[in-house]
Amino acid sequence: MIFQRQHTLKEAISFEGVGLHTGTFSRIVVNPAPENTGIVFVCEDFSPAVEIPAHVDNVVDLMRSTTLGKGEARIYTVEHLLAALVGMGVSNARISIWGPEVPILDGSAKPFVEAILRVGVQPQKAEQQYYVIEEPVHYQDKARGVDIAALPFEGFRATVIVDYNSQVLGMQLATLVRWEDFPTEVAPARTFCLLYELEELHKQGLIKGGTLENAIVIVDRPYQKEELRRIGALFGYPEVEMVPEGVLNNTPLRFDNEPARHKLLDLIGDLALLGAPLKGQIIAMRPGHAANIAFLRTLHKLIQKKKIIQRFQRNTTSQGVVFDIHAIRRILPHRYPFLLVDKITHFSEDSIVGIKNVTINEPFFAGHFEDNPIMPGVLILEAMAQVGGILFLNIVENPQDYWVYFLAIDNARFKRPVIPGDQLVFKLDLLQLRRGICKMAGKAYVEDKLVCEAELTASLVPKKSLHGASSPRDKSQSSV
Repeated sequence: MIFQRQHTLKEAISFEGVGLHTGTFSRIVVNPAPENTGIVFVCEDFSPAVEIPAHVDNVVDLMRSTTLGKGEARIYTVEHLLAALVGMGVSNARISIWGPEVPILDGSAKPFVEAILRVGVQPQKAEQQYYVIEEPVHYQDKARGVDIAALPFEGFRATVIVDYNSQVLGMQLATLVRWEDFPTEVAPARTFCLLYELEELHKQGLIKGGTLENAIVIVDRPYQKEELRRIGALFGYPEVEMVPEGVLNNTPLRFDNEPARHKLLDLIGDLALLGAPLKGQIIAMRPGHAANIAFLRTLHKLIQKKKIIQRFQRNTTSQGVVFDIHAIRRILPHRYPFLLVDKITHFSEDSIVGIKNVTINEPFFAGHFEDNPIMPGVLILEAMAQVGGILFLNIVENPQDYWVYFLAIDNARFKRPVIPGDQLVFKLDLLQLRRGICKMAGKAYVEDKLVCEAELTASLVPKKSLHGASSPRDKSQSSV
């Protein structure tokens, strides 16, 4: 089920009930939405109502669930509903919510899926955009034994492996191969926890709405009746009994590997926070909400980097080149003889590598010096500053509307002369970013030998704030 066009609901659907963690009664209405809306929550308890797009940038808490927020508004436990919408191919929806948390219902996505199936989805005119995994992406948390990888794949496939070192659970695996299987093979899997976790979760003020009707409680070891009575009393079940299968509630499991399938459900719900469906294969070992979102943030950074590159680099480049000279001319306002960057070979949110090929045809060699041509140190720093200016592409949405002024050069050191025929390699790392002021550590190399290093401080200045004034001659400027 890889849709070519965006889809929304044919009719609104509504739900009400308590939230798993807050225990507060909430009501939601999932409404159809126009093309390119995405999935947006609308907190109706605020005046005016607060809109929170379902996006990883709006995740504010990950304590046993995924919480979105903006300002004082919070929406807890969004993952099951998001999984249902994405799993059923819904691209656009506006979710009005009264209360702080999406109702837990039976602890799975099944009630949401059944409601979507009841009203149906309808195609829209706009083409569906996908995030395509073009190269492996890996996230690891060694302390928690977490590994999540995204691999190139035509379509979507996800596999989850869980291992809690429990004789009851053991190692479990769950896989979604086709979206068509989501409603029956993944959506019905209910949330779960281990019995020993209940008291700690209760102390943390969580699972206030948890019952044996909306969660599976796994008994990981033999318990005395008094222990069961004490723990059960915390949740209004003082006479609870353990059953032989190791499940506290008497409702049978829907699948032998229901815990693994629910982790898969959570992963799909969290992946929805990318803002568009994935084309790729996800393999996750011991995932959880914190790990899922950390992985998503890594993935989102790569996606943003790709968008920026595609915006300026319009032609195919040779391997190892991110921005060629044509792209650099679109980014920087400098022109001959003051454009001192030939290509960018590495570009990320906090580091950049640029190249300057030094030739005897450089205009400054005519006078510096005629018989002993040496590149002026100030121009090495200027070239370094121009490479650093390109790093500002990560900071502002419309870089062409800003000048980059370098405010300070500290700890500058020159190690050896730069002469015609040298290739300068500039490596800059972001040290600090605060209120539009950026500090970077820069180094320049020739054949892996350090020739110059310095710390550069720069500021973003909107062009319109200058009222057409010319720029100071002694400040490097990079319009990004």
